[in-house]
Amino acid sequence: MKKLSLLLAGLSLPMLTWASEANLKIPTLSADQNHLLIWGFVICALGLLFGLYQFLKVKAIRAHQSMLDVSNVIFATCKTYLLQQGKFLIWLFLFIAACVTFYFGFLESNSAWGVLLILGWTVLGILGSYSVAWFGIRMNTLANSRMAFASLERKPLKLLNIPLNAGMSIGVMLVSIELIMMLIILVLMPRDVAGACFVGFAIGESLGAAALRIAGGIFTKIADIGSDLMKVVFKIDEDDPRNPGVIADCTGDNAGDSVGPTADGFETYGVTGVALISFIVLAVGTITNNKFIANPEWQASFLTWIFVMRILMIITSVVAFWINGALSKKLYSNSDDLDFERPLTNLVWITSLLSIVVTFFASYFMVGPDTLLGQVNPHLWIILSVIISCGTLGGALIPEFTKLFTSPKSAHVQEVVGASKEGGASLNILSGFVAGNFSAFWMGAVFVVLMLIAYLASTFGLEQFMSYSSIFAFGLVAFGLLGMGPVTIAVDSYGPVTDNAQSVYELSLIEDVPNVAAEIEKEFGFKPDFEKAKHYLEANDGAGNTFKATAKPVLIGTAVVGATTMIFSIILVIQNVLGVAPETILNVLNPWTILGFLCGGAVIYWFTGASMQAVTTGAYRAVEYIKRNINLDPDAEKKASMEKSKEVVKICTQYAQHGMWNIFPAIFSFALAFAFISGTEVTGVVSPAVQFAAASFFVSYLIAIAIFGLFQAIFMANAGGCWDNSKKVVEVDLKMKGTELHDATIVGDTVGDPFKDTSSVAMNPIIKFTTLFGLLAMEIAISANFRPVAPYIGGAFLIIAFYFVWRSFYKMKIKK
Repeated sequence: MKKLSLLLAGLSLPMLTWASEANLKIPTLSADQNHLLIWGFVICALGLLFGLYQFLKVKAIRAHQSMLDVSNVIFATCKTYLLQQGKFLIWLFLFIAACVTFYFGFLESNSAWGVLLILGWTVLGILGSYSVAWFGIRMNTLANSRMAFASLERKPLKLLNIPLNAGMSIGVMLVSIELIMMLIILVLMPRDVAGACFVGFAIGESLGAAALRIAGGIFTKIADIGSDLMKVVFKIDEDDPRNPGVIADCTGDNAGDSVGPTADGFETYGVTGVALISFIVLAVGTITNNKFIANPEWQASFLTWIFVMRILMIITSVVAFWINGALSKKLYSNSDDLDFERPLTNLVWITSLLSIVVTFFASYFMVGPDTLLGQVNPHLWIILSVIISCGTLGGALIPEFTKLFTSPKSAHVQEVVGASKEGGASLNILSGFVAGNFSAFWMGAVFVVLMLIAYLASTFGLEQFMSYSSIFAFGLVAFGLLGMGPVTIAVDSYGPVTDNAQSVYELSLIEDVPNVAAEIEKEFGFKPDFEKAKHYLEANDGAGNTFKATAKPVLIGTAVVGATTMIFSIILVIQNVLGVAPETILNVLNPWTILGFLCGGAVIYWFTGASMQAVTTGAYRAVEYIKRNINLDPDAEKKASMEKSKEVVKICTQYAQHGMWNIFPAIFSFALAFAFISGTEVTGVVSPAVQFAAASFFVSYLIAIAIFGLFQAIFMANAGGCWDNSKKVVEVDLKMKGTELHDATIVGDTVGDPFKDTSSVAMNPIIKFTTLFGLLAMEIAISANFRPVAPYIGGAFLIIAFYFVWRSFYKMKIKK
């Protein structure tokens, strides 16, 4: 049972196997299985070549030098930001390295080699998240100027292909790098250390993604709000080069909408895979006389199946991309106008359906009736295919439900616009809240249905191979959600390119270049249409906003599914260590349970406020600086001031890191405090249910973190997307820039900015980190030697947590 509790923790976050990574004995694969996975290296290498080809293809597209210059400036500021974040990651790594060294080296008495091995793969995990984030920024800042210039050509299909090619380059490259590193561990590392390698790798990528996601979300919205409010204050265009906030906004588009999602996708994709590996290694086998007996041959078959499914998803994503490209060319090559959402929707559905077909086909040959596993249950291939397809189908359904609340054509967005016409910013904000609340309801229903189908499918014989098969089924749903990884990242990366392209167009001042029309016609072979170009860019930005929103519920959902699994593992730990039946303490009649629920909800709302406080204060400073330094003299130079722009970037970076230094210590301290308080033991009583009643406190706290976090994140993300695209409707469809209606939608958008791109998206790493460190602390808290001091140390950590909560507002509040 001890192994079982550890394996269930491992399902959600492999780092939870810190307590006994030695139990993660990766089975020896057969010659045929090794040979099959070697082909995985080949396919991943081809994936890297595909990503490089798309990169070079976009880079080779010609553009006017004025636009290329602007994109180079944006990339330079992005590099400065990313280098600064790299230094921040080094400090966080030192903290994690100290924890790992103390736990493994002193408490667990592991060898120096074992500790160094975990630290080494931790570094590789950090570098993985960091490198794909860097590649994403470089790809997007190449694509933005190419797209801006292509808008002049009056070929809307080209405006679709440039950001989509860039996104597929990032998506396929990301997944291929992830799989290569995991294949190296599975196939090439010695069996006795492979488990520790997976542990270290997962620690690193989670650390890197969390830091880049949260800081990027704060940075981008400080810049965005600072830039947007100038349109209301001074009645200037959105990307007026005289506004020092515009360059910072372009940097923020990449920091928040490229770096964050790319690193987060890399981490989520990898952690889910490593989690399932942990489950398979520790759960697949039989129970004899209440004792778990592992079956290495079954484990090897399940592991091979998991990796083949992952490898095939690269192929299906690329093939779907080609099919969609051919379909789009046939449908839209001669169109003068284009609904940019339609081809992106087609790509998502083609990928999902193709992946489902390939899943059933490949599973039949790998775990069908004639295989080792199929001889035990000939229907296993159908069971596994149905479960994983729930996730794959969800990868297409969730974007559809998201679009109901965020697409410019949706009834909710139209409602926001209509309300704004009569009630201004007030009714704009209220109707956006309505959209967010309704979206949380329907998205929650989608997750329930997917997980229910997966659970029911698992009851048809999956328990013959493993314990707690329903937990494995939930993990496979998350696995399926991420199976469309390349395409999910591609449509998400589409957004920052389209957003930047608008800014590049305005910052380049191309319309003011002497004889530019004749120059373009001579050098590039077409006559530019400046007015139509701006219409294309704005319309495409609306599609980018919509599809940026679609990836968020997928990542948030996987975090919550994982948290559910980890909570179940804690219940088993309590049962095994304390010797109490979970149902005797884990019920609403236990006051500790109610207290835990309340604390979990409180922490989610504190985090929401703390992250938005960092944005609010930073935006205040940015607006203050911009208003003092913007030069709107008609005779002044229109070109952007690099000196002033760098100062705004500096302000954004400063407050992003201030916010991080308050949020991270509080999250860690709350997890440790509540776990240790749960170790409180009442002496002098006979009943274990009374003696260890406090143990339910931390379990209910984690349940509240997961559930409150899920619905808070979906509400905020979709409300923000709705406000964003209601502004686009006013700008693109109604052509009412500079009006009171436009001002009202700008105000709503500035409210929605930190909703959708700061607080909501950061729930994913927050949920993971809370459960990760909390579960490790719970193992310590309820151990016999630590229980006597656990509540006192927990109280000390609670004081630390409240100190950082205090700092997150009173040291970050606006001071005049």
